[in-house]
Amino acid sequence: MSVVRTVLLASLACLSAGAASAQEFAFLAAPQTDLNRMYRVDRETGEVGSCQYAVKEGAVGVTLCFPAGEGAGPQEPGVYDLAATNHAKEAGVFRVDRRTGRMSVCYVLGEQVVCTPMAR
Repeated sequence: MSVVRTVLLASLACLSAGAASAQEFAFLAAPQTDLNRMYRVDRETGEVGSCQYAVKEGAVGVTLCFPAGEGAGPQEPGVYDLAATNHAKEAGVFRVDRRTGRMSVCYVLGEQVVCTPMAR
């Protein structure tokens, strides 16, 4: 009986560890009204990426994704989120650290997402 209990407790510990290390993301559409772009941020690291739909002849289309570039990579650990302005022609979003109040502006430049330095 104690072997079964030990195996059960070990299994529960593994499940808990796996859940704790799972990444959590926040998503937000760009406020620009004629752009079908979504941004994502890793809530712990602050890394930002973006994807959008593109028409592809002879197919249903394709999802274009832009990886993190200059300034959009992992930051100091925090509690990150995305916020948009109400500006109808703004293609970028704000990356905010809810723990410190610091923020930066992120947008697609060329083939990657770039962000300004974090500031307060």
